[in-house]
Amino acid sequence: MDFNIIRIARVVMNVTDLNASRDFYVNALGFIETASTSEWMALRGLEEHCHHSLLLKKAEKPGVHAVSYKVWEDGHLNALESFFKGKGAKVLWKEADMSVGIGKTLCVEDPSGIPLEFFVEMEGAERCIQKYDLYRGARVQRIDHINCMVPDVEAAVAFYTDELGFRVSEYTATEDDRTWAAWLHRKPTVHDVAFMNGEGPRLHHVGFWLSDPMSLIHCCDVMASMGYADNIERGPGRHGLSNAFFLYIRDPDGNRIELYNGDYLTSDPDFKPVKWDINDPRRQTFWGHKAPDSWFNEATSFLDMETGEPVKQKSPTLAQRKPDFVT
Repeated sequence: MDFNIIRIARVVMNVTDLNASRDFYVNALGFIETASTSEWMALRGLEEHCHHSLLLKKAEKPGVHAVSYKVWEDGHLNALESFFKGKGAKVLWKEADMSVGIGKTLCVEDPSGIPLEFFVEMEGAERCIQKYDLYRGARVQRIDHINCMVPDVEAAVAFYTDELGFRVSEYTATEDDRTWAAWLHRKPTVHDVAFMNGEGPRLHHVGFWLSDPMSLIHCCDVMASMGYADNIERGPGRHGLSNAFFLYIRDPDGNRIELYNGDYLTSDPDFKPVKWDINDPRRQTFWGHKAPDSWFNEATSFLDMETGEPVKQKSPTLAQRKPDFVT
């Protein structure tokens, strides 16, 4: 292929109250506010050298405008444009918008209906990994992954692996060996994107990397002390899949965030994907506690890149099962 996708780099989504979001993301979770206006707020983790990894836009209701991948060079954007046009996909360009720190961006829709962005350039920002006086809340370091509910996981996996160059690290199979969920990566960790069986497309969560497991515990204490105990949805715990420590929380608009630490290296070309049986009890969490019903039922709608309206959702091709094990 004539392009090199490096990693998941940002998510653009709606919130209804920027001040409430600031209190949650900056004061409770420890994001750095790079810039903001009355209409948007750009956030980054302590480790990140770029303008933002999370762009929150003020709107009347929640919704996800795009998930964005960084690519190696400008020529790869053109190659991706040709590729997606050849597939008959929606394609449009956005000129550089340095008011929010982003360069020229290619916008497309993948076969599941997920709005994707690809970019090369983002304005730099101070890397604060050793500014320990700024560490608070969860001490969020960087964006790690996204997880999307899609109606046909097998089709999504085939497209991303065969056409975009992603690799599978782990997957869950049903009794008849159908793929129920899968974790795919470009950077050498467990995943940049995961796909799980469900009504979609919808964004299940955005995952952010923490420096250590105790940061999850500390975040629980901070959230409880600030009145956000009810926003803790699941965890803390350890996943079977990925082996990572996790904490799932909901922001004031219900968007799901995962705080995540401790997965493993996947860079070797002879790395074999790890298969999990859907009936394996460790698929819930390695320690055995189960996910709440909200886990299966609730996710955030994607927005059409042209109209801004919610992308039409479809029922899943496989039987729905409570996804207690998703990372």
